Amino acid sequence: MRTQLVAVGESRRKYHDRVKDIWCWKKPYISGRIVHRLGVPAHLQPRKRRKVDAQASWHVRGLRLTILTMPHIEDANALPLITYRAAFLPTRLDPIPPNAIAQEPYSISFESSCTITAVDFEACFDLIASSSANAYAASSIGWSPVNKCKEMKLPDLRYLLLKDATKQIHGFLSFMLTYEDGREVVYCYELHLSPAVQRQGLGKHLMSLMETVGMNAEVEKSMLTVFAENDTALKFYKGLGYSKDDYSPEPRKMRNGIVKMPTYIILSKSLQKWGTDNEELDDG
Repeated sequence: MRTQLVAVGESRRKYHDRVKDIWCWKKPYISGRIVHRLGVPAHLQPRKRRKVDAQASWHVRGLRLTILTMPHIEDANALPLITYRAAFLPTRLDPIPPNAIAQEPYSISFESSCTITAVDFEACFDLIASSSANAYAASSIGWSPVNKCKEMKLPDLRYLLLKDATKQIHGFLSFMLTYEDGREVVYCYELHLSPAVQRQGLGKHLMSLMETVGMNAEVEKSMLTVFAENDTALKFYKGLGYSKDDYSPEPRKMRNGIVKMPTYIILSKSLQKWGTDNEELDDG
């Protein structure tokens, strides 16, 4: 289990009716440097080899500071949606990124497979079908609308929905905190943008939000699957730092000597950036 410092105060920007805004310092372990900057009383500051009280709470500068225990994958996925967002996502989700050239303002809403509306769900499915149905059909995976809808309703799946001022969906990213080959990862299931909003920095922004979830959840890496023939997507992900994962399928030589190339590639990107600066707090 891991610990994180969370400050809870009155909301200055409502993202949910009558819900308090929550800021999470993006640091997996509580360090003396962070608590000193926040003015935490010295007797409450964690020291090396000292386990902090997961329920510790105090008031500093008008904020209520609480030490929370960071959950593992199963516990993280069991969190209520608003708690999940507070723990793993930045307070502000909306674009536009500084380098974006979008012609109109967009907003991003965060939903789960249980909370997404039927209208939004259908819009997401239509984006997949219009952009990728043929690629699925030509691959070893195959295209099945029924199976794709079932996948989109997996309980632990989360959605980042890109909407315009009229609340119409122009793109989305779906992801899940999960295990891949025994390792904790954040897996991108789908990333789709309508042609009208492509090449505006919005896909990169959605990917950065998903990676923020992975980093705050302290998973090992971010992963995704891309069709081998999709050169545009491969170039896009390479530009974000993704490379072929060790578990990506390799070409197979058939009995007749023909080499069968895989129809998809698994890409990954390491999210472990804290290194040895983190100090595990244990009993002592």
